Amino acid sequence: MPPPPPASMSLSQRLMALAETLQFAWFVGHVTLLLCTLRYALSYITFNSYSRWARFSYRTAFVAAAATYGIVVFKAVRARQRQGKAQPGGAIGLAIDENVQYLGKFPGMALLWLFSRQIPLAILPFAVYSTFHVATYTHTNLLPTLQPPSQGQTKQTSALADNIGRFVKEYYTASMTLVAVLEVLLWFRIVGSAILFQKGSWILLIFYTVFFRIRHSQSNFMQDATKQLTARADAAVANQNTPPAARNIWEQVKGGVRQAADATDVNRFVHQPGPPKKAQ
Repeated sequence: MPPPPPASMSLSQRLMALAETLQFAWFVGHVTLLLCTLRYALSYITFNSYSRWARFSYRTAFVAAAATYGIVVFKAVRARQRQGKAQPGGAIGLAIDENVQYLGKFPGMALLWLFSRQIPLAILPFAVYSTFHVATYTHTNLLPTLQPPSQGQTKQTSALADNIGRFVKEYYTASMTLVAVLEVLLWFRIVGSAILFQKGSWILLIFYTVFFRIRHSQSNFMQDATKQLTARADAAVANQNTPPAARNIWEQVKGGVRQAADATDVNRFVHQPGPPKKAQ
């Protein structure tokens, strides 16, 4: 993230310099996503989630999500081109990049949700990410622009900046775990729609399952979330009141999932063996 404008500039000049950066557009996109999420949540809790404003807020949130992750992907690709470096793993490496996934390229989610029917749960992972992106940008760029450090100081300290920094540091891990749990629950939500043969649910299930598989292979939070949920399911199935037939079905499902996960591990196509790392 680029540093804030120098303190030698006037406030209006600093704000103008900040607004002209691509990173500020990224910040505005995340703010827009949060505002649209709050507006949609208001409609949802008042049982009016299909009103005109609710539909507008829902779709606009995913437009903002696509824009923000598109900016990240664009900057990453441009930086590699300037340095003359190729994308690790080639096209497959680009496809499994987390930002590309959320942007909406293969398998992608932001644009997929944009053109799919409304599923309120789908917007929550984006909102959690945006909360921390907005907080980080405010702490790192916006506040230093509004209140630059005095001469001789490396950074300006304030109660607000300290509280934001503390919030990001204390709740980041828990929030990423929450995102992983939401993504797992969302998969079960889509499976339920597919079982009921709701319109477009099977196509959505295929795309989201691919996304889910790639996320699971790359995210420690996702792996921990699935392990915790699997452990809880094992404990429930191990109950004496559980019929033996249900236990057998659960074991067969777990075995099938493991085999499918092993067969679809994309990391073997991306990560190349390198020299052993030195002990730190």
